[in-house]
Amino acid sequence: MITIQGKGVSSGVIRGKLYFYKRADTAVTNRKAEDLEAEKARFAQAQQDSIAQLTLLADKCREEAGEESAVLFETHAMFVEDEDYVACVLDTMESEGCCAEYAVEVAGNQFAEMFAAMEDAYMQARSADILDVSRRLINNLMGISDSGIASDEPVVLAADDLAPSETLQMDKSKILGFVTQGGSGNSHTAILARTMGIPAICGIGEALKQEYEGRIAYVDGETGVMILDPDEITLTNLKAKYDEQQRRKELLQSMKGQEDVTLDGKHIKVYCNIGSPEDVASVLANDGQGIGLFRSEFLYLAADYYPTEEEQFEAYKAVAAAMEGKRVIIRTLDIGADKQVAYFNMPKEENPAMGNRAIRISLTRPEVFRTQLRALYRASAFGKVAIMFPMITSVWEVEECKRACENVMKELSVEGIPYNPNTELGIMIETPASVFVAEELAKMVDFFSVGTNDLTQYTLACDRQCSDLGRFYDPHHPAVLRALKTAADAAHKAGIWIGICGELGADLSLLPTFMAMGIDELSVTPTAVLPLRQALRSTDTRSCDLSALEC
Repeated sequence: MITIQGKGVSSGVIRGKLYFYKRADTAVTNRKAEDLEAEKARFAQAQQDSIAQLTLLADKCREEAGEESAVLFETHAMFVEDEDYVACVLDTMESEGCCAEYAVEVAGNQFAEMFAAMEDAYMQARSADILDVSRRLINNLMGISDSGIASDEPVVLAADDLAPSETLQMDKSKILGFVTQGGSGNSHTAILARTMGIPAICGIGEALKQEYEGRIAYVDGETGVMILDPDEITLTNLKAKYDEQQRRKELLQSMKGQEDVTLDGKHIKVYCNIGSPEDVASVLANDGQGIGLFRSEFLYLAADYYPTEEEQFEAYKAVAAAMEGKRVIIRTLDIGADKQVAYFNMPKEENPAMGNRAIRISLTRPEVFRTQLRALYRASAFGKVAIMFPMITSVWEVEECKRACENVMKELSVEGIPYNPNTELGIMIETPASVFVAEELAKMVDFFSVGTNDLTQYTLACDRQCSDLGRFYDPHHPAVLRALKTAADAAHKAGIWIGICGELGADLSLLPTFMAMGIDELSVTPTAVLPLRQALRSTDTRSCDLSALEC
C-alpha cells in the first residue's frame, strides 16, 4: 500500500484510475523576427483571440460556479490588455528583435516572478494566473489547443499544477477528482474545485510520480490522503466513508421543504450569500429561504467602467423578482483591500485592509453611491429588498448613509419612479469599533449582519489573506465570539434582528453557541443550506450554552 499525504482542498471520497494531464508541447525558442511589425500584428491577433476565449470561459464559469469564479476569467481578459504587461512584450520584441512567442514568455516570467516575490500569500497565488494568461497567448500564437484528457473513462486527474482555465475547460464527466504536486487552498483552482464539488488534493509534491499513471487511486479530499493499492482494512474504511457520504447526500435532499426550526421550536432564518443574479438558481435549488448577502461589488469587478444605474437596477430587480417576496439583502459597494478595481484609480496603499475601502469609498465618492442607491431603491418596488452598508465604524457614517438614502427617495418621488419607502436598512458588524458602539448603532437601523471574516481579521490583527498565520487566525477565538455576543445583545435590546453572513455562519460546531447568543439569521453558501438545516433541526436550544466564549 502506498499512502501519499497532501492538503485536502475540496472534500469527498472517490476511486479511479490515475491519469496525468496532457498538455500540448508549447516549448518556445528565441526565434529572430524577420518582420517586427508582422510579429506585433500576430501578438495583437493573439490578444483578440485570448479575450474572446476568456469571455466564453467566464460565461461558462458563471453558469457552473457562480459570479465570483467567473470574475477570475474576466480579470484574465483584462490582464491580456494590461498596459505594463503589453509594454513589456513589445519592448522585448523591439530590444531583442525576437518573435512574439518568446517576448510573451519573457514578459510572463517577469511578471510571475514579481508576484511570487510578494509577501502576501494571496498575491503570491496570482503568479499562476499570470503564467496561465501568458500560456494562452503563446498557444494562440502557435495555433495550439491543449489536449487535456484523452480518456474514455472518468479518471483521477493528476498534474504538477492546474491553471484555472484548464480546470474549467475540462469535460467534467471525465473527472472524478484531481491531485496536484503544487497549488494551495488559496488558489483559484482550489476555489473552483470546491464550488464545482470536485474532490481535490494539492501540495503532494514529488511523491506524485508519473510512473503511477494508470493505477487505481483512492482520494480523500477531506484528509488530503491519496492511497494506491490499499490493504483490506484501509479499503473497508474508505468504502464505509464513501457510503456514508452518499447516504448523507440522500438524507440532505430530504431536508428540502422542511422548516428551519430547532427541536424546541425556535425558528431561525437560513439565507444564502450570492454574487450575481445567476446564483439565484442555486439558492432556489438548495431551498434557501432568502438572500442574506448579495455582493454588489461583483457588478463593478466584472466591468471596466462604472456600472450604470440602469445596469445595476436590472441586476437587483432580477434577483428581487426571482426570490418572489423573500428577503434579499444587497450590500452596497465593498471594494478595496483584496478587491481592487482599476478604473476607480485608487492610490496605492501600504495597508489596504486598513485603508479606503467599502463604505469609505461610497461616502467619499457620493455620485457613485447615489447611482447605486437609486438602482437599489428602484429595485425595491419589485420585491423585499433590504440595503446593507459594509465596514461601519461610527454613528456619523450611518447618519451619512441614511441622509443619502433620504435624498435618493426624494429624487425618485419627484420623478414619479416607484420604490418602497420602508426599505429596511442594515449595517455589517465587522470591526471592533462597531461592536463597541453597537448599542448606539442598533437604534439607527433595522438589522445587523456580522461579517465574521473581517471581524476575525480586525479583532485578532491577522491578515485573512495570509495562509501562513495558521492557528493565529482563529475564528473560534473567545474575543471574536464575545464580540458577536455583544453585538447580539445590543441588537435585541434595540428590538432589531441580527444575522451572520461570514464563513463562520456555516460552522456547524458553533451552531449551539449561536443559538445561545440568540442569533436570528445565518447566511451561507447555497450548498451549505441543507447541512445547516439538518443540524438546526437536531438542536435543542435549552441545552445550548456560551462555554465557547471562555478562554
